[in-house]
Amino acid sequence: MKHLSHTIYLASILGFYLLMNSAVNADESSAKFSRELLLKKYVSLPAKEIDTNVIRVRFPKGYKTPLHTHEGPGPRYVLRGRLKIEDSGQSNVFGPGEVFWETGAEMTVENIGKSEAEIIIFEMASAKTDAH
Repeated sequence: MKHLSHTIYLASILGFYLLMNSAVNADESSAKFSRELLLKKYVSLPAKEIDTNVIRVRFPKGYKTPLHTHEGPGPRYVLRGRLKIEDSGQSNVFGPGEVFWETGAEMTVENIGKSEAEIIIFEMASAKTDAH
């Protein structure tokens, strides 16, 4: 009987060790470096010198911008929410983790989600000579 108790005890310890080891390995595998191409686009720059801006924009629920332009084109990355983008006569909807290219032409952005939306704008424009 003592031998059986000792075997059950060792099997329990081994089972616990294997369970903990697999949990640690699962955490390590999810923490590995990853790389994902979100957008690739050939761009002909408008000038030899470019001003670049990285801008965070938050849109309240239901907000729609007036027709507007930006200083330059570039990729836009949606952090959260759902945005309807009308740019150069085309209409598309983008959500979290998606990237779209804004042309720099007249456009509107409308938050069609159920809460605040947020994007990061990467803008490229001809350098302003007075800023240098």
